[in-house]
Amino acid sequence: MPEQLTKHPEVTLQVLRSGGARCGEGLAPHILTQCPAERFCQLPGGELCVYGLPEAARMTQITAADWRAALPMCAQPPAPRPSQAGGAEVGWALVLGLVLGTGIGMAVGRRKRRPRP
Repeated sequence: MPEQLTKHPEVTLQVLRSGGARCGEGLAPHILTQCPAERFCQLPGGELCVYGLPEAARMTQITAADWRAALPMCAQPPAPRPSQAGGAEVGWALVLGLVLGTGIGMAVGRRKRRPRP
């Protein structure tokens, strides 16, 4: 039976309950015997233990080698958010567009004011 790691264990437990799982009711686990009672869920198809990030070290199905293998993925800096990526470039593009637009507008305005021969 699986152990689940989530950033939001209470929300996960609520979603499981809404689907018919019996969670945190003091049920006796048959397989996940190390699961904290408040994190244990029983479903018709089996058992589930939901851990939050602070309880990750209490998980029994993930070994130290598994955590080490996952560490290089976690050590990489997060990708910049789209709103942060290229903020300066967007600003310069707006300024450049404004300057070019003003210049073109002035040139067209002058051309219209010149008398035709």
